[in-house]
Amino acid sequence: MSNWMKWAKELQALAQAGCYYTENAFDLERYERIRAISHEMFDQLTDASAEEIAMVFSQEEGYQTPKIDTRAVIWQGDKILLVKERNQQWALPGGWMDITESLASNCEKESLEEAGAKVHADRLLFIETSHANDTFFTVVKVFVECQLETLDFQANSETSDCAFFALDDLPDLSIYRTSADHLAKCLEAKQAGSDWQVSFD
Repeated sequence: MSNWMKWAKELQALAQAGCYYTENAFDLERYERIRAISHEMFDQLTDASAEEIAMVFSQEEGYQTPKIDTRAVIWQGDKILLVKERNQQWALPGGWMDITESLASNCEKESLEEAGAKVHADRLLFIETSHANDTFFTVVKVFVECQLETLDFQANSETSDCAFFALDDLPDLSIYRTSADHLAKCLEAKQAGSDWQVSFD
């Protein structure tokens, strides 16, 4: 992540907290101006329009915290299940964690919604913090190995296909969702079995 993107994110987070907690009208004006400056920085640093940036943060208030992104790791032999996203790139089934879900249930829900895969979340593999330049938020990515029970894919609003791939024959990946390094680490965990140690940064 570039320093400018890092500074823009930090200014946005500080301004958001300030707007929420201050009881001083003059300080509120200052925090709102700082937030506007951070959005102007995002406008220069990304492809998003000013309107899109404002919409992203319109539902955010209070102390800003990272977003949690869960990814279901589903194997069939030595092949891993990927779904084709709307951008025509592929990723592990997953997405933002809903406030009503646990890590396990979110993986199971996303697998069913995106891949038509009924799974049982089995074990936590690794956690990674992402500061990618293409997102306005810090993202904590959680990878959970799941046992496949049934698979009945139906095209939906989020994904148009799903398939199992060997790691030496991967499709075009949506790298901020799922990278080749992520998949290699998933395979390493699979091969290690019960000797695998959960890793985090």
